This record gives sequence, C-alpha cells and structure tokens, in this order.
Amino acid sequence: MLPKLFLRVKPVKMLSSLRGGPKYATILSKEVDCTYSHTVKLLDMFKDYGLVEFDKKGRIKMVRLTDVGSELCGAVENLLLKLARIKEKSI
Repeated sequence: MLPKLFLRVKPVKMLSSLRGGPKYATILSKEVDCTYSHTVKLLDMFKDYGLVEFDKKGRIKMVRLTDVGSELCGAVENLLLKLARIKEKSI
C-alpha cells in the first residue's frame, strides 16, 4: 500500500508542501490542486502511518509533519531529484 501511495503525484506534493511548516487542510488542497475531501482522505492515511499530526485549536485543525514524515519527505524529494538528473542526461 505505501508504494502505491508515494508513487502518485498529489500525495508527494502534499508532503512536500507540509515540509514548509504546519498548514490547514484547505490551504494544502489549494496548493496541491486537489479536492478538500481527497486531501482529508490522504491526510488521514498519512496520520495512520504516523507521518502527520493534527493540532486542533478550537475549530481550526493544523496539520504538521512528524519526524518520520519529514524523513520520508526528504527521501522522496531526493529520489525525485535523482530521477530529474537521469532525465536531463538522457535528453
């Protein structure tokens, strides 16, 4: 299940977006160009895997990466950089 999740564009973009700091789910959905319901579904999956935590303050729920989520985000970004370099060499 995890490989399927992280070999898709929107979950990867969402993790990368969270690397900049805690955000609202609404902001994430706009940044990733994803519906709010799909964003919440992905965030729930991320939470189940221990990649994000929710900080609720009143009616506002902030999402932030855990240490594990930050490590995974870094690894995925490194992979994308390596793939981009391979693509540049082949052109």
